[in-house]
Amino acid sequence: MLRVTATAVAIWCVLAASASAQTSVLRWGADAEGGAPFVEADPDNPERLRGFDVEIAELLAKALGRTPVFVQAAFTALDQSVKRGDFDVAINGLEDSPAKRAELAVSVPYYQFREVLTVRAADAGRYRSLADLRGRKVATLGATLAWEILSTAQGTHGVEPVSYDDDVHPYEDLLNGRVDAVLLDNVLAERSMRRQPGMVTQPEAAAVGYYVVLMAPGDTALRDQVNAELRAAMGDGRLEAIFRTWQVWNDDQPAMYARVLAGADSLLEAPGGGAPARPSTWDLTMRYLPALVRAAFITLVLSCAAMLLAVSLGAAIAVGRVYGRGWVRALLTTYVEVTRGTPVLLQLFVLYYGLAAVIRLPPFVAALLGLGLNYAAYESEIYRASLEAVPKGQLEAARTLGFTSWQTLRLIRGPQAFRYALAPMTNDFVALLKDSSLVSVLTVVELTKQTQIFAANLGTWALPGALCAAMYLALSWPLARLAARLERRWAAPSA
Repeated sequence: MLRVTATAVAIWCVLAASASAQTSVLRWGADAEGGAPFVEADPDNPERLRGFDVEIAELLAKALGRTPVFVQAAFTALDQSVKRGDFDVAINGLEDSPAKRAELAVSVPYYQFREVLTVRAADAGRYRSLADLRGRKVATLGATLAWEILSTAQGTHGVEPVSYDDDVHPYEDLLNGRVDAVLLDNVLAERSMRRQPGMVTQPEAAAVGYYVVLMAPGDTALRDQVNAELRAAMGDGRLEAIFRTWQVWNDDQPAMYARVLAGADSLLEAPGGGAPARPSTWDLTMRYLPALVRAAFITLVLSCAAMLLAVSLGAAIAVGRVYGRGWVRALLTTYVEVTRGTPVLLQLFVLYYGLAAVIRLPPFVAALLGLGLNYAAYESEIYRASLEAVPKGQLEAARTLGFTSWQTLRLIRGPQAFRYALAPMTNDFVALLKDSSLVSVLTVVELTKQTQIFAANLGTWALPGALCAAMYLALSWPLARLAARLERRWAAPSA
């Protein structure tokens, strides 16, 4: 009994110490990949972070009597990560929206930004607004206010929205001529113009938005403490000092601060005034369903075309490795090992961005080549093993009957090898169908990317994730059933 009591006391002490440790720190989430002036690794000391959001996190932690602890998370997953409790607050230039306020505890705005249009300097007189960009490609980040603006402008002005996963490549592609304009907030536009000359940002804003701090929906007490400290920092000039240090203070902020200090918790407004009404889940689903269907079609076409390339090239590689001379086999083996030994994501980046100085591949073509060339290496190993699985006695019989190597391959070895390869080929196609989600880094809006945009605007992954999974299953299931039927039909007769 004494041992049980001692054990219980020990467990209680550990839990109490753990709880005390949790409350003594402020875990804040952000994506350091976004870079300055938000959050970036200090060039002088990569172990440290710097940026105005870093300083705001430190300011809040100090006011709460806690130690700030950074937690790395993907930018597009910050709202869902804070919702599930991965960290206490998310601070990373996160845009206020009705969806976020419906699903999370959201602070008062701490910075007002403008959605601005950036074009090449030579086009400054031609493209002054979205109305001037009919039939032109305009880049932005997916699942943002700018993406919603471009989606609307697609219908009203005929622009072609192009979605990116980061805020650096849109401006690079603008200079390279892949897109005609970039719509993003003024902080990112000004940073990019300082980094790379040759661009101009138009003065007229397409919209106004606000950066906020996100917390889990039940953390209303923490939200109130954060709001109190943000208002205090606005009133005594500490926030202004931080933004001036990072050269992002402008004339938009004093008026916004005045409204927040006057008691406004949210500055979101509907076109007719007042707070915007959040569309129902059903309305949002019906709004995004056509886009999801189009994205599923793109995924299917891309996957089928890439698999066709992979099968054709893989078969040629397998034949070359089985029948080719020594140097041919060595060359093809090197290709297979290098391709299988490096990430497909890296290969996609090299094709699209690395070769841009030599050849500017369209996004869909680069995605097709990247997936096809990668899977060709895996397919070749399947076909090579299948060719070598054909009994040698049959090959010797073919030679005895006077068949040439080509005739033996075409009439005897190839058909049997195809039967052996059918099941793993089907598995590879299903895998390729899912790996097609990686091509979103090349601005191809396929099924997973469109689902991500839908989930960000809905504020949850539950329904979008279920719809996405159902669509992937609908795409892959018929092929799996067809392959199983062919396997049964072509199965070797049993003794």
